[in-house]
Amino acid sequence: MNVALFIAKRYLFTKNKNNAINVISSIAAFGVVVCSASLFIVLCVFAGLRDFSLQFSTVVDPDLRIEAAKGKSFRASNEDLLKLENIDGVVSVSKIIEERVVLNYETKNEIVTLKGVDEFYPKSTIDSILTYGNWMEPNTNQIVSGWGISNTLSFGVFDFGKTLKIYVPKPGKGQISSIKGAYNALPVANSGVFQINEELDYSIIYSNFDTAKTLLEYGDNQVSALEVITNGDSEFISEKIKSHFNDTIIIKNRAQLNDALYKMLNTENLAVYLIFTLILIIALFNVIGSMIMMILDKKKNLGTLYNLGTTVKEIRRIFFLQGFLMSALGGVLGVIIGFILVLNQIHGPDFLKIMITPSLPYPASIKLVNFFIVILTTFILGLVASKIASSRISIKLITEF
Repeated sequence: MNVALFIAKRYLFTKNKNNAINVISSIAAFGVVVCSASLFIVLCVFAGLRDFSLQFSTVVDPDLRIEAAKGKSFRASNEDLLKLENIDGVVSVSKIIEERVVLNYETKNEIVTLKGVDEFYPKSTIDSILTYGNWMEPNTNQIVSGWGISNTLSFGVFDFGKTLKIYVPKPGKGQISSIKGAYNALPVANSGVFQINEELDYSIIYSNFDTAKTLLEYGDNQVSALEVITNGDSEFISEKIKSHFNDTIIIKNRAQLNDALYKMLNTENLAVYLIFTLILIIALFNVIGSMIMMILDKKKNLGTLYNLGTTVKEIRRIFFLQGFLMSALGGVLGVIIGFILVLNQIHGPDFLKIMITPSLPYPASIKLVNFFIVILTTFILGLVASKIASSRISIKLITEF
């Protein structure tokens, strides 16, 4: 039998004759439980906020986006598209033309991004973002605008009384002879309004691919990007695409398309983790304090063990194990409590949830990695705290009666 572990468990679970030490130990253990539960809950809440934020931006993002390595556009022939579509795992390939333009309505102007899409643009994306009106008809100069743009310029759906116009600088070189000659202009009709998130609602309008091609004077097979929807290994498909286009293109996945958002969310997550870990460290100072109080209270017992042949190293190990067990059990219990609370926030009745609005509960998501992060953090800090407390034991302390 491991004598040190047996004695450590007896000291941990048996009430001390000194009631003050019992209270201090209970407070220390309670602090570890609360801090580990709080850390787990916060990590799950930030995971939920991450998923909640990304679901609005990624709804219009393809699995892979092919862009020009240099310049704003590149050539993609029908043979290129056919080869892409024949790659295992590729569901669809859409041609995209994108450019910053000026959208004019009456006396108001707004700089927006025009996104021309072809007939292969995913129907699932269209259905999920369109709030009212219709998607533009093929072979027409219709657009679908974001809710924010529609609201800013004060136009509606199929408002034929007054014309919307898109202006874009003409490509080419040389001096400008007139203002009118410097721009391509195209009258358009707004057929629908989409709503994704605040940033995209105020910045994007959709048009047919041929409309954007005519307005920007793009040549045959010239595109700004190709958006690829997959149902297989995106990395494998990405390598296949690179081998076909060589170094003329760059390929971005969903994370790379939203790299700024991902970096912001990851930074916030790390900052919150460090803050709550600091709180856990402060709570473990209580464990160190309670352990030192226990050592002082058990001086006579330690002297007896020492006289019976127990070494100072073994006596230190007793209290090291006691402190670690207190921290480890507190951490595991905290994770269990946190898991129950998060599970209730996700699947429980509304009256037990924390709500952002009357109909929207605060988002949370249970990730397996959060269990390991909290338990590992508690175990490591518990080891450090136990080592600090047990190191206070010396021959002088034991032999002083």
